[in-house]
Amino acid sequence: MDRPSAVERALREAAPHEIFDVLRSLIEDRFRADAVELLMADYAMTRLQPVGVLPHTLRSLPVHESAPGRAFGAQEPHCVYDGPASTVTVHLPVSVRGDRLGVLSVTLPATGGEVEPDVVDELRLCADALAHEVVVAERDTDVFLQARRAERLTLAAEMQWQMLPGRSCARPEYSLGAQLEPAYAIFGDSFDWSASADELYLTVSNGMGQGIDAALLTNLAVNALRNARRAGLSLSDQAYLADQAVHGQYRGDKYLATLLLRFHLPTGEVEIIDAGSPRVWRLRAGAVEMIELEAQNPLGMFEETAYVSQRLDVEPGDRLFFISDGVYDALSPGGEKYSLRALAKSITSTRLLPAPQVPRAMLQELLGHRGSGPAADDSLVMCLDWHGRPAVERESPPSDARP
Repeated sequence: MDRPSAVERALREAAPHEIFDVLRSLIEDRFRADAVELLMADYAMTRLQPVGVLPHTLRSLPVHESAPGRAFGAQEPHCVYDGPASTVTVHLPVSVRGDRLGVLSVTLPATGGEVEPDVVDELRLCADALAHEVVVAERDTDVFLQARRAERLTLAAEMQWQMLPGRSCARPEYSLGAQLEPAYAIFGDSFDWSASADELYLTVSNGMGQGIDAALLTNLAVNALRNARRAGLSLSDQAYLADQAVHGQYRGDKYLATLLLRFHLPTGEVEIIDAGSPRVWRLRAGAVEMIELEAQNPLGMFEETAYVSQRLDVEPGDRLFFISDGVYDALSPGGEKYSLRALAKSITSTRLLPAPQVPRAMLQELLGHRGSGPAADDSLVMCLDWHGRPAVERESPPSDARP
């Protein structure tokens, strides 16, 4: 336990369903901890669910207005002292490459002062190691996926969530987050992303229909796009081949509105194809604007569609939003649509939040407009903060260059 590598080795050697139990035993032995708990963020990103043995689960906590939620939101350790019990609980974010999974809470005996920084650092390394192992373990066990559920998913929602890459991601050039609502009964909206050394691909999709039919349509289109992307094809060819796959299956009876983007990370140049209804907004220097794009046919609508990409440049400090029509078309109990003015106000009011928290906050505001009744359609918000690549790195000469 003295070195982080020992923790990592122990977790790698543990059975997938036992990795948290192994880490808990290591922490208890090393720090004489009174309690160690793992809380997973639920699909709606509103609750922190304790990992336990079903059906006997412990009480969940709200992401907002709870001590673990504070660590989850800030992505920094948060210590809470309990004088009468002579303990201190250290809440640590469990995240991997910007994807926020949950919180590790460790209760230690209080020794009269603050928790030693070295102790917090070592516990944070434990939380980081756990995050990586949870992602790997989810291939082979349902323990952590079950802990994310505040209620049962519909089958369509199960299919959609299993297809998503995560809910947030970060690199030096960008930070992004996305959220679907209602989380436990999704219709056909979806998103995807993939990054390499110099490129970031994003897709935002708004499928037709409801339930299983919508999920099957979206699964076909997303996997067709992935297949084309992984073959190294251009963005236009990716759209074309996905269009052919959807039309070949449904003959134009069903189609998928999709936004495809390719970011060139060294320069901030963006290639974009608007194949349907998801819209792009930009927050730049405090000003909100909707980006006008050339609308092209949704994927699968016609037998032969040639897609042409457009160019867009982003600047460091830009915040981009990709929003499905479930947001624009949301109706209040009185039948009033969610206005563009209300959306722009929501974009402005969340400007101080980090990108991974913005989609959840915006969808909460939408829920205030729509009310608590059943949604007529699902809603998707993706937020991307563009930082850009440092100028020194952009302009550095090749390694074989001579002065």
